[in-house]
Amino acid sequence: MKLLLPIALSLLAPMPALAQTTGAAPVAKPAFEADRSDILAMAGTYKVKFDMQESTSWRADYTPIPVKVSGGNEVVRVIEDNGKTIRLQHLLVVDMGEGKKMVIKHWRQDWQYEPAKVLVYSDRDAWTWTDVPAAERKGAWSQTVYQVDDSPRYGGWGKWVAVGGQRRWVSNETWRPLARRDAVRGPVYDRYLGVNRHAVSPAGWIHWQDNLKMDGATTPVVQEYVLNSYTRFSDFDVKAADDYWAATKGYWAAIRGEWDRIAATKKGIRITEEADHGTVIAGRVLEIADEIQQGKTSEADGIKTAKALMDQATRAAN
Repeated sequence: MKLLLPIALSLLAPMPALAQTTGAAPVAKPAFEADRSDILAMAGTYKVKFDMQESTSWRADYTPIPVKVSGGNEVVRVIEDNGKTIRLQHLLVVDMGEGKKMVIKHWRQDWQYEPAKVLVYSDRDAWTWTDVPAAERKGAWSQTVYQVDDSPRYGGWGKWVAVGGQRRWVSNETWRPLARRDAVRGPVYDRYLGVNRHAVSPAGWIHWQDNLKMDGATTPVVQEYVLNSYTRFSDFDVKAADDYWAATKGYWAAIRGEWDRIAATKKGIRITEEADHGTVIAGRVLEIADEIQQGKTSEADGIKTAKALMDQATRAAN
């Protein structure tokens, strides 16, 4: 949704005199560096609030579900930054009581400057490569979001722009599979067509979505608005998340590399989706990481097992 700002022009009024300054005016960052700063600013430790609301029904026989609000404590770490590619890994830390903490490897977001192509959700169980039009590529960043097992979830591209003095990244319209919150209910819709926006705030950052929920025939069912607020917060067991990542980062690097290989050699990714975890192998791929951290299996054996699962579960996209 574009914000239209009224512009008031007064050509007849005299121009005010410029005030005298004693120092040089601050120099704005070049756009590329400003973009990078905003992306990197999303790393940190946060209290997260997920606020999801179905609003307008597009079918006379559908009633929007009640507002759903949830949250948790999340650690976001930069796991790669080579200038034009930035990868951010999210890790949830859940207090299980009696001093026990559980770390859940959450989503990952990869940012790429001026990408030639992006891996996008194209249909049920399928992610395919889409070329970014040359006219839209200059100055743009793609954001590709990955699921808990590092399989793709959705991808899109857009630019960081300033509106009303506030910088935000706005995506093109992107397809995505159902989130777990919806998938486990077996709703009449089976995909979203959404626009994503990200913006850094004084307290942290926000991710808000405008989602059109649709059925398999791409018929509109209901509109949904999602606001995910990340507020800086560190009064939780951040070390649990960092310990998990230190023990499993080699394994997950291999998993990322294997997904990249599959997407390249199979011209995309086809894998069966599953309501609870995203893909049919996600539960086992996550268990292997836990076994590596607990010393129940070696990293090499875990990687070998996971790669075999991934290769067997995926099919050529075309």
